[in-house]
Amino acid sequence: MEGVAIEKIVKKLELKKLTEGMDLTGHRIVLSDVNRPALQLSGYFEHFEEKRVQIIGNVEYTYLQQLEHDKKIDIYNQFLKYEIPCVIFCRDLEPDEEFLRIAQENGVPVFGTGRSTSEFMAELIHTLSEELAPCITIHGVLVDVYGEGVLITGESGIGKSEAALELIRRGHRLVTDDVVEIRKINEHTLVGTSPDITRYFIELRGIGIIDVKTLYGVECVKEKQNIDLVIKLEDWKKDNDYDRLGLEEEYIEYLGNKVACHSLPIRPGRNLAVICETAAVNHRQKKMGYNAAQELYRRVQANINKDNDSEE
Repeated sequence: MEGVAIEKIVKKLELKKLTEGMDLTGHRIVLSDVNRPALQLSGYFEHFEEKRVQIIGNVEYTYLQQLEHDKKIDIYNQFLKYEIPCVIFCRDLEPDEEFLRIAQENGVPVFGTGRSTSEFMAELIHTLSEELAPCITIHGVLVDVYGEGVLITGESGIGKSEAALELIRRGHRLVTDDVVEIRKINEHTLVGTSPDITRYFIELRGIGIIDVKTLYGVECVKEKQNIDLVIKLEDWKKDNDYDRLGLEEEYIEYLGNKVACHSLPIRPGRNLAVICETAAVNHRQKKMGYNAAQELYRRVQANINKDNDSEE
């Protein structure tokens, strides 16, 4: 079923349930946008987006309080007859009994929060954007290395989990092993998480399943991480032409977003953890505006020009 269960959002944002006794099973949110129904509460329902979560702030609340009783009941009936996913009152504002009664009759859940309206809306939109984001599942390992999300991919048995374990022992944090759920938050951001069933577990051939959180502590794991860099592990092939300068960036695409990618040939004696650390720091340095390959190229060109000038 599409959308996210309202119960999950209620638990995440610690909302107070005001429509007591209403069964929330089957109630879902399908849009990440929200709406403050000021115009609707004044009687204007043209272009009303009923599929959005409706937020009642201080302005809407005080407007309703000054309405005559009959007018107020009429507005409640018009507003709550739509298939609204839920209504949330901010700033600990309490809806009156008529509002709760009509909401119960129409099967519209009502919740409350003590947070300010703008702050809560921002958090709700961010949470819904994550929960409703397009999602794919890939085979790989995701590790937080110096704050950079490094996604390690490659064929089964090539050494992804062993590299992740060594990174964990060096103080970095595991997000997920074997299965990575990738969500597209926006045009520039991909977030990786783990399926609940395999969270914080690593499979090591010859040893079996280990629980990283229990074995190494909570400081060695992380629930989610932006994906900043992809490292593709592959068997070393003598005839392949591997990039040795890095002047041109390679990219891989997930859900329409491009992510910087390095193909890393594997052969005996190569320390994968150190290489992953170096790749993460180098990528971070590039984001800060410094590219070592371009600097080397600049120096070589400057040296060639200097030699040419001296010959003349």
